[in-house]
Amino acid sequence: MKKNQLEIACFNYESALIAQESGADRIELCENMQLGGTTPNAVLVVKVREKLSIKMHVIIRPRGGDFVYTDEEFVEMKQDIKHLKKLGVDGFVFGILNPDGSVNKKQNKELVNLASPLSCTFHRAFDHVNAIEQSLEDVIDCGFSTILTSGRGKNVEEGIDDLEMIQKLAKDRIEIMPGGGLRSSNIKLLQEKLEPTFYHSSAITDGTETANPEEIKELRNFL
Repeated sequence: MKKNQLEIACFNYESALIAQESGADRIELCENMQLGGTTPNAVLVVKVREKLSIKMHVIIRPRGGDFVYTDEEFVEMKQDIKHLKKLGVDGFVFGILNPDGSVNKKQNKELVNLASPLSCTFHRAFDHVNAIEQSLEDVIDCGFSTILTSGRGKNVEEGIDDLEMIQKLAKDRIEIMPGGGLRSSNIKLLQEKLEPTFYHSSAITDGTETANPEEIKELRNFL
């Protein structure tokens, strides 16, 4: 039977260690919290991998801002996947859209194939799609294993109805992972509406870029 699990978004080395020590099942490693998370440098990836026994997914995002990339940025994303794949990561997190807000199937498929056999999560670019049901089918067709989304809301509370809807539409074809303002104060609200799944939080509560161990433990208690 499927159970709830916890992924912590980590923006530095300290957060990764805190996440593991506090009971997280997996981390998503990134840098530049103020930009919403960008590809971490290889030195950080190696350093974290050496200390972590839990799974580590790495974001592939060359910059902050929108999710429509230039040819040069797309080449950079491919190079990052090739390089980081050799460093013992367990999966990748990315998402590319077309200018009209649809999923760029060609580019996403190319990256998923490049990452194979590692699993790929379509990240919160999904919160900017124009047609949610079609986009869900497109992401599934690209071969992603998970969608990280707030349900197109500013946070998971605002997007809870969309989260419930796309989880039902997805059935068992792809995992819907709620993330975006997820905290111990609102996770119960989501659990009442959603089937068991992975939950995603930075667990940052004090304005820094480092996860709060007590918050992770609190989240863990609800799972």
